[in-house]
Amino acid sequence: MGYEWLTEALARLRDIESQEVTQVLSAQRRLPLAAESAGVHFLTISGRTGDGRPLVVAVRLLGGHRQQIIGAREMTPEELVRFKTWEADES
Repeated sequence: MGYEWLTEALARLRDIESQEVTQVLSAQRRLPLAAESAGVHFLTISGRTGDGRPLVVAVRLLGGHRQQIIGAREMTPEELVRFKTWEADES
């Protein structure tokens, strides 16, 4: 799967390093969920960095095996609870 950055998304990263985003996207265990905002369809991928930091990364499908990273952020407390439950069920 090839990922490319939306330039604006990379510029908007705050307190998250670009390598943390790629760690989540390449993690063995990640939770993809379909999402939509303002008519744009994308995936959110919840996962952990190499250090265990829980993040949500948003990607837009470009076609073929290409995806564009359109954002990344820390999980909300509610998302973290859901993610930990999912992790426990997947063990």
